[in-house]
Amino acid sequence: MADFVDHVVLHIKAGDGGNGCASIHREKFKPLGGPDGGDGGRGGDVILEVDPNTSTLLEYHHRPHRRAGNGKQGTGSNRDGANGEDVVLPVPDGTVVKDARTGEVLVDLIGSGTRYVAAQGGFGGLGNAALANAKRKAPGFALLGEPGDEAEIVLELKTVADVALVGFPNAGKSSLIAALSAARPKIADYPFTTLVPNLGVVTAGETVFTVADVPGLIPGASEGRGLGHEFLRHVERCSTIVHVLDCATLEPGRDPVTDFEVIEAELAAYGSLQDRPRLVALNKVDVPDGRDLADIVTPILEERGVRVFEISAASHEGLRPLSYAMAEMVAAARAQAPVEEPTRLVIRPKQLGEAGFSVRRIDENRFQVTGEKPERWIRQTDFSNDEAVGYLADRLDRLGVEEELVKAGATAGAEVVIGPMEGGYVFDWQPSRGAEAVLGPRGTDLRLG
Repeated sequence: MADFVDHVVLHIKAGDGGNGCASIHREKFKPLGGPDGGDGGRGGDVILEVDPNTSTLLEYHHRPHRRAGNGKQGTGSNRDGANGEDVVLPVPDGTVVKDARTGEVLVDLIGSGTRYVAAQGGFGGLGNAALANAKRKAPGFALLGEPGDEAEIVLELKTVADVALVGFPNAGKSSLIAALSAARPKIADYPFTTLVPNLGVVTAGETVFTVADVPGLIPGASEGRGLGHEFLRHVERCSTIVHVLDCATLEPGRDPVTDFEVIEAELAAYGSLQDRPRLVALNKVDVPDGRDLADIVTPILEERGVRVFEISAASHEGLRPLSYAMAEMVAAARAQAPVEEPTRLVIRPKQLGEAGFSVRRIDENRFQVTGEKPERWIRQTDFSNDEAVGYLADRLDRLGVEEELVKAGATAGAEVVIGPMEGGYVFDWQPSRGAEAVLGPRGTDLRLG
């Protein structure tokens, strides 16, 4: 069973807001107790949080559906409903969140404790105590809670490391990490021993940095061959690339220079890695033929502008100069990195006079109303209660929706869709501009008779 997963599709649903309560206070000798319905509780959020103790997305591979708690309904005696419980999902450092439908990058989660609200819970509906005013002293209705956000997102893990070791299978990348650090990856003498990226922490002088290997790079890796297509993304965050070249391979057509050219071509085909500084580590010089070959190819590779180190991960020969060279490049990259400024929340208020909605004529007698407020108010309305429907009409009138419908040419009986054309709310419009609410018994509005 796989124990490392770096790409999952996650289906998330935030909690729905609780409904408000329509209640009238009843007590002996107090016949006019007034409304005392409490508000509904807010739905819980689905939150992604970087956890330093999490290194894989395996948990979400097995359980890809996550849902937050719903808010509770308000009750009488002015008691608000409880808020829904948030769901906090721990993710590894370096997780990229994308919209599964469009592929748009929503956020890049880096740094322990970084949070992102992936789905926001719905607001609770107001109870009739909060809806009471001078004209409507005892509302016989309450607002419904809003549904929570629902989304399908992609989580991709890009390893956060300073140095990436790249090379053919069995070039000795895992052995090199084991020799340089306390990491103990699986090591064997067959291709594709390493199936997941390995991380190790290396100390060279005063510089401490992390090293990761990228498994499975072979010709065509950037197009999906081998394992490289799945793991090339782990190179993106690394500031330095080290080519680990096998000087003792017995495969026909293989030599360090050819291997270097092939891997460079794959990195170029993947893109965005051309500007990273390079080092070359000629591995397995403890083998006699390997040392002879390393002596031959070193000047050839140095002519291409890269520093070359002859090493042996098995005997630890040459590892100290290599580690200090890596530390030097990492320190230089850190010094050139821009200083991170504290995140500032930019608030851009709407200009005065903006209606917050729009009216569009579909055809001769059909109109569409879109906007955050009208669509939210529709979701909050209990259409089984005439007084609630009348309250909605009053809100839309005060917002200016009816005035805009008149300007657009709507007449009595016109079909009006509030929200999207598919799945929106459809009404036969009857103008009521300026008409005061005519309240009968609680829960009724005589205008709708």
